[in-house]
Amino acid sequence: MPVTTVFIADAGSTDGTQQIALSFADRLRVEVIPGGLPSVGRNAGARLAKTPYVLFIDADIELEDPTLIRRAIAKMNRRQLHCLTTHIWCKEGSWRDQALYLGNNIVQFVSQFGQPFSTGMFMLFDKAKFDELGGFHEQALYAEDYLLSKKVSPRRFSLVNGGILTTNRRFQKMGHAHIVAMFLKAALNSFNERYFLRDHKYWQPEA
Repeated sequence: MPVTTVFIADAGSTDGTQQIALSFADRLRVEVIPGGLPSVGRNAGARLAKTPYVLFIDADIELEDPTLIRRAIAKMNRRQLHCLTTHIWCKEGSWRDQALYLGNNIVQFVSQFGQPFSTGMFMLFDKAKFDELGGFHEQALYAEDYLLSKKVSPRRFSLVNGGILTTNRRFQKMGHAHIVAMFLKAALNSFNERYFLRDHKYWQPEA
């Protein structure tokens, strides 16, 4: 009988997301819940979770390494971490895509020694700490994952070896230079919460 529970926060998708997710019901306990902006959907799933840890991933993520989650949880236990992420790589992307994700991975690694930074593509959280921090900021219209991860103590944040695969859809939609500019502006506004509450058109519907 399936023991792993997966909550799919669906924001009115029209690509068969619900049907595809529910087709895994023989292996996973799958429950589709109302979504919205990422913060809203992730918080809704976390409220339903009864486990010591909660793992947040994006819809276009591939967990190619079958040992990744097991190793991530083991490291969380061993180091008594509050938040953990991994490297992000772009599946079949151009050299520009790969270069930008390499830059992202370097920033994530360096952030262990200062202000933690984890993308919501793969964010494993200690559930008690997640609740204590108040979850994702539901009024944030951009970088809600960064706003949460930077609250974690560097001593309780780390990366697990390996990585996950994602797509280059954001780069295709918005352009590499624009994404880099948004990343740098987010870093410069690290302590200016109002910046992240403004609409930067990041979650515009796909064309």
